[in-house]
Amino acid sequence: MNGKLRTSATAAALALAAAGLLPAANAGARPAGCPTLKISDGWYGDNKARIDAFIAEHCEDRDGRKPVAVLDWDNTVVKNDVGDATFYWLLRNDRVRPPEGGDWSTTSRHLTPEAATALGRACPTGVRTLPTATDTRCADELLSVYGSGTTTGGKTAFAGYDHRRTEPQYAWLAQLLHGWTTRQAASFAAAARAENLAAPQGATQRVGTAQVTAWVRYYDQQRDLIRALQDAGFDVRIVSASPEPVVDVWAKDVGVDPAHVLGIRNTTDHGRLTTHLKGCGTVRDGEDTMITYIDGKRCWINQEVFGVRGPAAERVQPADRRQAFAAGDSDTDVSFLRDATGLRLVLNRNKNELMCRAYENGDGRWLVNPMFIEPKKRKPAPYPCATTGYTAADGTLQPVRRPDGTVIPDQTDSVH
Repeated sequence: MNGKLRTSATAAALALAAAGLLPAANAGARPAGCPTLKISDGWYGDNKARIDAFIAEHCEDRDGRKPVAVLDWDNTVVKNDVGDATFYWLLRNDRVRPPEGGDWSTTSRHLTPEAATALGRACPTGVRTLPTATDTRCADELLSVYGSGTTTGGKTAFAGYDHRRTEPQYAWLAQLLHGWTTRQAASFAAAARAENLAAPQGATQRVGTAQVTAWVRYYDQQRDLIRALQDAGFDVRIVSASPEPVVDVWAKDVGVDPAHVLGIRNTTDHGRLTTHLKGCGTVRDGEDTMITYIDGKRCWINQEVFGVRGPAAERVQPADRRQAFAAGDSDTDVSFLRDATGLRLVLNRNKNELMCRAYENGDGRWLVNPMFIEPKKRKPAPYPCATTGYTAADGTLQPVRRPDGTVIPDQTDSVH
């Protein structure tokens, strides 16, 4: 580590100590052999120095337990969405199976009758797999329901769900993998991965009659961060609202094995994925009402990483049963980011609730960074924190509140 970076990291550590976030006795010294981030490009302000100082504080295992770091996947570790990439591949390669008896309502308990009817009219029955590579009408209907949550005719596709626990559009991708084995689903994801990494940045592809994104890139900075955390002794986990077999395939390339990945999990029947999903906390397997999404991410982390079962998994845990570090980019990540006891890294994608909390930075633990590839431009209007920045369980838009119930004022976009 050169002298300039050492000085900045030490200064950041002293600042954290002054804020009460690091013990002052440890603020000026880095334990011998502690890893640091090797890539400087792309980090905003003193973010790199603060992460280095944080790693230094945790890189010596003092109590026999590894500190936990949890990172979202899509648009946090990679640019673009691996779930989308896989879905587009499925449609282009005729890998979506029709529902049993042609009844699309069996693919999601939240699918509206209007959407089930539209899908039934657009897609054939009596086939082993849907011919979506050539049948543009069927492909377009599937793409519309998945991508926009509406039918091609503009009807709402999903209803009757808790907006803090699940996003039926995300869950539907996992449910559309029904009839395949986990290994087959992973092979589809691997094929999509190869295509998306090989495609030039900015490439598009035709699915049905639509042009959609055709490329994904790993962020070198996040690969470097995961390496540094692992070298420092952290238990690094990935949590994603994409199907778990899909994320497993991608995460291996940053050194995170499937045992450390949390995604949407299907139940299985005789080794094949079903349209039903595993549950968490008070939600039982097959109820399909909680996925790794906002408060559902908190539940799955508590349950699978910290061993908290039953109703308690849905609640914030004591500090010694929470992650020390978290990273995310979207409102879907806000609950598990808030739970982190050390640092919370946010990639700015102009998402209202997340940016309201990150910019207010009430406890000094939030770090905001532009996206490492194609960063968003400055949001011209303030984030509507005081009025509509928070999406409630019933879907209504409300003010973003602090833990004491007071309202966070509107925040100006300043890191872009």
